[in-house]
Amino acid sequence: MRRISLLLLCKLTLALLLSTTGVRAHEVVPTIADITVTQGSADLRLRINLEAFLAGVDLDTFEDTNDAPQAEDYDVLRALSDEALAARATELLSGWNALPLLSVDGNALTLASVGIIVPTGTDPELPRITEWDLRAQAPAGASLTVSWPDGGGDLVLRQQGVEAPYTGLISGGTSSPAIALSGGDQQTGWQTFVGYIPVGFDHILPKGLDHILFVLGLFFLSTHLRPLIWQVSAFTLAHTVTLALGALGLVNVPGSIVEPLIAASIVYVAIENIFARGLNTWRPAIIFGFGLLHGLGFASVLGEFGLPDDQFVPALIGFNVGVEVGQLTVIAMAFVLIWLGVLAARRAGLTGEEEMVTEYPVMFRALSMTGSLLIAIIGIYWVIERTLL
Repeated sequence: MRRISLLLLCKLTLALLLSTTGVRAHEVVPTIADITVTQGSADLRLRINLEAFLAGVDLDTFEDTNDAPQAEDYDVLRALSDEALAARATELLSGWNALPLLSVDGNALTLASVGIIVPTGTDPELPRITEWDLRAQAPAGASLTVSWPDGGGDLVLRQQGVEAPYTGLISGGTSSPAIALSGGDQQTGWQTFVGYIPVGFDHILPKGLDHILFVLGLFFLSTHLRPLIWQVSAFTLAHTVTLALGALGLVNVPGSIVEPLIAASIVYVAIENIFARGLNTWRPAIIFGFGLLHGLGFASVLGEFGLPDDQFVPALIGFNVGVEVGQLTVIAMAFVLIWLGVLAARRAGLTGEEEMVTEYPVMFRALSMTGSLLIAIIGIYWVIERTLL
């Protein structure tokens, strides 16, 4: 009966881990839009992954273009020369103008392309971010509304050329509030803080696959709560420090170095779980060091949003709170899955209530070994992929 109970819990572990085994080679990034409205003209500058939009990838659903049904189309577009891709950009305008993307006092504006720069020499395994300048004739008015198409993913909208400009995050299929053309709609620190909590959470669940596996590695060390608290505290303190330093530009380590090291940290934690019987004296210090690496990874994510300096601190704090909530959610989900496995074993008559008390540590150890082994295998694959591919 004990073997059957162990098998049930190991299957739950396998299901949890297999749901997190994605790769980051074609991870999508938010579009950044700078909008300037002057008398008679509206200028929109986009920093955009044109290939994803032209291929029709649903950026609201897929966090990696490799997972989308249009992955092959995306790769074909990604292989185009900068001139060829630039020539196809205007294919998007008819749909955007029908939306419409911009309107002043409810009057739709018709955008036209006035300049486009497609970078050359970009690593083909990374997004190629194009700078695209659009312009529309704008009637006199009091307010501007920006809409973003379904499937467009996140849009960071930044108003330019006015005092107290609006800066906000717009999701696909939604619109901005009415933005005063004369300025004055700058978000308060509280609004920015609250707005970036879900951004931080989203980069743990579901986007932060490597961070999820690292947190699960911390969870699998012991059945006792104290080792988990020590590890999570060290990890949180460390990644908070480097998240702030990295996002402020005070520390800058290339992703080609950070990403393989993050994967290596996952491997270390998982392998130590297999051979260790509990929290040793040096593990919190090692976790702190790994937390510094993970914080640099988070910083690169937040840096993609291009926030103005006066909104940066509340956004940074809100993002970090979202990250912490995401990590705690991962741990809570792991606890729930194990508890469901224990209840299932009891209901199936595989073990009694008294046996459960004595057998649970043994069952958790088997679960920890299975889960840690799978985490180590995934981490080793990521080390190789991020170093060599």
